[in-house]
Amino acid sequence: YFQEMFKGECEYINGTERVRNVVRFIYNRVQFAHFDSDVGYFVGDNPVGERQAKYLNEQPGLLEQARAEVDRVCRNNYRAVTPFTVERR
Repeated sequence: YFQEMFKGECEYINGTERVRNVVRFIYNRVQFAHFDSDVGYFVGDNPVGERQAKYLNEQPGLLEQARAEVDRVCRNNYRAVTPFTVERR
């Protein structure tokens, strides 16, 4: 058996003043590529990931979508969960 997964993380600094989105691509517990919104493109973490990142970076629509996720997902989710997390302290 094998396991392939991706993990999305939103990091918030001072509310939504500074937001970072990191998406990690993992195969059998080894991260092979990731997207970091601070960098702005996919990065390979090993030879297989480098080929995958090169392919993903050549897809203009996909790269644009990944860059927009910080607003579409992270900032949007922050507004939705703030009443249950930050404001409960």
